[in-house]
Order: sequence, then C-alpha cells, then structure tokens
Amino acid sequence: MTSPLSASPRGAALAALRDLTGRPDAEFHDGQYEAIEALVEQRRRALVVQRTGWGKSAVYFVATLLLRRQGAGPTVLVSPLLALMRDQIAAAERAGVRAVAINSTNAHEWSDVLAQLDRDEVDVLLVSPERLNNPSFREEQLPALVRRIGMLVVDEAHCISDWGHDFRPDYRRLRDLIAQMPADVPVLATTATANSRVVADVAEQLGTGESDAHVLTIRGPLARTSLRLGVLRLPDSASRLAWLLSHLDDLPGSGIIYTLTVAEAVDTARLLRERGHEVRAYTGQTDADEREESEGMLKRNEVKALVATSALGMGFDKPDLGFVLHLGAPSSPVAYYQQVGRAGRASESADVLLLPGVEDRDIWHYFATASMPDRERAERVISALGDTPVSTPALEAMVDIRRTPLELLLKVLDVDGAVRRVQGGWVATGEPWVYDAERYQRIAAERVAEQQSMLDYETTTGCRMEFLQRSLDDDTAVPCGRCDNCSGAWFPRDIEKDATASAAESLDRVGVPIEPRRAWPTGADRLGVAVKGRIPADEQATEGRALARLTDLGWGGTLRELFGAGAADAAVTPQLLAGCVRVLAEWGWEHRPVAVVAVPSRSRPQLTESLARGIAEIGRLPYLGALGLANGGPSGQPGGNSAFRVAGLWERFTAEGLEIPEGPVLLVDDQADSRWTLTIAARTLRQAGATDVLPFVLALRG
Repeated sequence: MTSPLSASPRGAALAALRDLTGRPDAEFHDGQYEAIEALVEQRRRALVVQRTGWGKSAVYFVATLLLRRQGAGPTVLVSPLLALMRDQIAAAERAGVRAVAINSTNAHEWSDVLAQLDRDEVDVLLVSPERLNNPSFREEQLPALVRRIGMLVVDEAHCISDWGHDFRPDYRRLRDLIAQMPADVPVLATTATANSRVVADVAEQLGTGESDAHVLTIRGPLARTSLRLGVLRLPDSASRLAWLLSHLDDLPGSGIIYTLTVAEAVDTARLLRERGHEVRAYTGQTDADEREESEGMLKRNEVKALVATSALGMGFDKPDLGFVLHLGAPSSPVAYYQQVGRAGRASESADVLLLPGVEDRDIWHYFATASMPDRERAERVISALGDTPVSTPALEAMVDIRRTPLELLLKVLDVDGAVRRVQGGWVATGEPWVYDAERYQRIAAERVAEQQSMLDYETTTGCRMEFLQRSLDDDTAVPCGRCDNCSGAWFPRDIEKDATASAAESLDRVGVPIEPRRAWPTGADRLGVAVKGRIPADEQATEGRALARLTDLGWGGTLRELFGAGAADAAVTPQLLAGCVRVLAEWGWEHRPVAVVAVPSRSRPQLTESLARGIAEIGRLPYLGALGLANGGPSGQPGGNSAFRVAGLWERFTAEGLEIPEGPVLLVDDQADSRWTLTIAARTLRQAGATDVLPFVLALRG
C-alpha cells in the first residue's frame, strides 16, 4: 500500500531523499525538489549552480530512482576524477542505487559492467569524460547506451566551458553527445564554481540549439558560513614551511594542504613526516591504489593531512574536514573557492588559510601556456595524418612533439573535428581546420584577469568570503563576520626557532637521482637511427645526480633564475659549486670516478666548462675537457620528442683527442630534460673505453 507521504511526486522524492541520507527527518534544500521535478516530471535540461555541500548529488540520485521506477534506462554520470567516482558510488549504495564505473583503473571489470548493463542491472553508470573518446566505447557501447539512456548528468560542468577552471577538451565533447540524445531525455549539469559568464556558456551548450529556452538554471547563494578565511603573507618558502611546522598541530581536526606543484607536495610531505607529523603526499603522479588508500586514511582521521596538488579536488567528500591550507595560491578565485569548499561541509566551523608565494605567478604562467594549442604544431599534426591510423607513439616520431602535449593537442583537434581517434590510432578527417586565435586570445586574457583577481583577494581589506562570492557573480554576497578582515586574524604568526632551522635545512637539501635511459625511443629507426629496443648494457650510463629540480622549493629558485629567459651565461658561482660538492660527497657510488668530462654546451658553455673544471679541481680529478662535436654537432632543441631528439644527437659527439682512462667518468652538463643528451654522450664515452659514466647536472627539469 502506498503511504500518504509517497502518494505525490514530491512525497516519493522526499522518501527517496530520506533513504539516501538515512535521516527520517530530512527535508529538501531550496531548489533541490525544483530540480528533481524539472528532470523527472518535465524531462527538462537543468543547470544547478550551488555551493559545495548543498546536495547536488542528492538531486541526481533521487531523480535516477524516480525515473527508473517509471521504466527509464540507466543514468549516465560523467565524472571528472577517480576520487569523486569512488565517493559517488559509495553514496549511491547508501541510497539503494546500483552504480558502477568505467574508468582507466578498472579495465578488468569492463566486460562485467557491460553485461550488467545488458541485463538492466545498473541504475547509474559513471564514466570519465576521456572515456567518451575511446574508440571501442564510442563505437560499440555508446550508441546503444544513448538509445537506452534515462538521464545524463554532467558533474563539475564548468569544465564544459572555455571559461572554466580547467581547459579540458574532453568535456567539450559532451555537447556532441547531448545533441545526439532525444529531446525528452533529461540532462542535469551541476557545479559549485561558475560565474555568470560560465553559467550562460554551459546553459547554451546544454540547450544545443533550438531547445536553449528549455534549460532551467537553478542558482543559489554561494556563502559558506562554516568557513573562517584568512591570508598570511610570509617572505619566502622557508618561512611558510617553518610556520607549517610550528602550527600544523594547532589546526582543527584533519585536512588538506594544497601545493601548486608535484615536487612541492612531495618535499613538504617528507619534511612534515621527518618532524613526526602523520601526512601523505597526493598528486597526479601518485599510484592509483596509494591515492585511494590515502583518501581512506584522511576520511578515517588516520593522518593529520594530505599534502596535495589539485589532483585531490572536485567532489572529494569528507564532511568533517577541519581545515584547508594553501602553500601558494591557485590562479583564480574560482579555483580557490572550489578547493576550500572541501572543508566544513557538515560542521559548524573549519579553518581556511592561504600562504601565498612570490613564485606563484611564474607557476600560473607555466600551466596556463601549457594547455593552449599552438597553431604551427596543430598544422604539423594534421599534415602528418591521413586515412591510415597512426598510433600516438608513431605520430610522436613524425611531428617532434612530446607525448603529453601531443595527447592534449590531439584531443583539442578531435573536438574541433580535424582528427579522429579510431582503432589503431589517429586519422585525419579531411575537414577544414582553422586556428581560432580570437578564442584562445580571449581565454588567455580572461586567465590574466582571474590571476589579478586572485592577487586582489590576497590584499583586500574587505570580507574575504564576500570577495569570493562576488568573483562568482553571487549578488547575495554580504560580509561574513568570520574572516581575518571581518573579525581580526584568528591564526598565530609566530614561528618556532627550531622549525625555521628544520625548514631551512630541508630547503637546502641537495641531490636528485637521474634515472638512466634503458631503451631507445619508438620511431627512431624511421628517422635514420638504426636502433630499437633496449640500449646495450655496455653503452648505458649509470644512475646520475642533479643538484636540484627547477621546481624545487629550495635550490629551485636559484636555478630558475640561473636558467631563466634572458639570463646571461656566466661562470658557476661559489654557492652553486659548494652545493654540487655536497651532492658528490653524498652520492655513495660503487666506484669513485677517475676523470671528469664536460658536455659541449650550446647555450651555456662558460657555466658548463667552469662547473666541470671546478668539480675536477676540488675532487683532485683530471679534467679531460669537453667532448668534441661531429657531423655539425647536435641539431634540434633540448627536451622535445624522444625520437627526434635522438636523431638530432646521433653520432654528433666524439671522444677523439681525449685520453679516456679505464674506470668511471663523471660527465658534467648544465641541465637535463629528456636525458637523451646525457645518454648519447655517455654512449660515446663508453665506446671510447670508460667502464662507467656518471652523469651530473645542475638542474633537472620536470
């Protein structure tokens, strides 16, 4: 018998909400039922822009349950991050929603998932946006899924827009998917981080033409009354780390410490652990299983914090997260609001503190330019492709673009319709392609404006929460009464002396391993270099050392200045040479080198020569000179595509005229990126009689 509560559509929705939350007294927040009604009763397309913690997932899970009871097919939920997928599946199970995922980490389960879909045993299928361009999924599973789909949900929908926080081409592909769907299939897009420009852009793409007016936008106030915001400006990285060492235990509960780079996350976590703090690093380079384990440890309060990059972001759900602290500022108030929104979702108070860095703007510039497609490179890729599929590794060897930027460029060109991913690789579509310079200039200009807005947030004397809300075009913004500007600084400013010493010692740490290349790059043989497979053992270098990475907190700053654009070539400084001597003293090599040889540098010959001579003199080793140049010397630029780099270096060095003694030789260069210069130079020395080659450079890129 149907209960009075569930006799109406609203009653049925409320009953499902209470099942989802496990609370018999749960009620809808303003706008939640309106969104559910639009999806279930009116089969409309809706965009929900609400603060983190408002309950956007409740809307699509309740709507899914009701649609399934009406005989609709499964909901397809496009979700951007693995951490978010795991939380969404767990939430679905609590509500009695059968949810499964298809992503890069569970390929072994895909056949089972597809079988469950065929048996109609799946209520929600979670897919990553990248999966939509997998040829087998796109051509074999997606058409059938589109015919049966009951609802499409696009989570973190600001990624659809060019104006979103992340220029992510896979999300732009969703517009094509929406256009394929019947008009009466409801579509829900949700986000907590969108200003008016993004809202209008996403709403237009959800409408995809004639049905623009069919899109319902539900937008609520973005104030987070539980958050206590503050900014603490300190002079340098050492001061920020020392403050963190002094006061991490004072921060409430457990939380997240955000950094702007992988190296900073790893180094900061290491320093905190050495001082007895239970923390873990969490980055895009962390193993997937380790990331999942770390998420669980944070949720169970088994660690004080995860030291994370933006890889731990959208949708990570720990309702009682006590604090979010940033070592360095994100590049926009939108991104900052999204990250601090992890805290205080189900508690009365959480602390949010920003410790900006002087290097922030350099890092922002790097990431902003790295995601923008380049006209010349794009035209090179299109010209290299035809009707026959070409794999990404093979294409890499044809166009001299490194793997990661090539993959991003291919996605952009795919969305633009110029190329297409098929079984076996990529093909050109033959469709005309024009570089949209105006669009990319518009995006770049907007990013500059957002960066300035973040700098304004750091220095504002007004309410910080009100500033963030207004940055997101929330016209309900009023002073919060809680932030450091509204009620005074709530955080201590003192720094313990031993913390300062520990931070300085950590930043002064030197020595980064350089892993030797063990195999020749795919495609080198197509460029006239007759090598394949593993590099012979008697031609390989041994593991080398760099003074530091360019991205390191400590020595990285000195090296970034040394290798910055426009920096003059000069002899190595005593400070740098002393740091290098420390690296050599701590190396722990099996056999001490018997001589020093330099790589002939095109960009910084004085620096490289003086470094090699200085090391030889201090180590009382013979300096044999620099390798000679053959066949015109190396061509091409450092870094770059591996196959092209090897071709540009092959047989371009010679040890002729150098008396190479039997024993290990220390090979000195100014910096390493792809490591192919060191690899080819080491091969030359091995062939000339060196029993081992130990590469050493000042700076390691990446």
